[in-house]
Amino acid sequence: MKFVQIIDFETERLDEMEQIFEDTERRFADRTGGPTHRILLKDRDNPRRYLALIEFDSFEEAMRNSEDPETGRMAERLGALCIGERVYTNCDLLDASELK
Repeated sequence: MKFVQIIDFETERLDEMEQIFEDTERRFADRTGGPTHRILLKDRDNPRRYLALIEFDSFEEAMRNSEDPETGRMAERLGALCIGERVYTNCDLLDASELK
């Protein structure tokens, strides 16, 4: 079963965060078991609030990814760019459909 982690955070430094995501994705390009999709949403009512949806093939793959020291360094760098605490929500993906 696919797994999605939702990260709810606030920042005024999204451009710097995006650069960290891009750098990490390039370094992890040949690695198996990492995230398969990333969706970034911006709250229309709070311009500093974002939701990142990170999809993995399974919960176990996500946990292996979390234990990787490189992932820890990336999370630390991203956390330094956030305002306040990040909120993590762990979800099993039950359905995903493209509707046109």
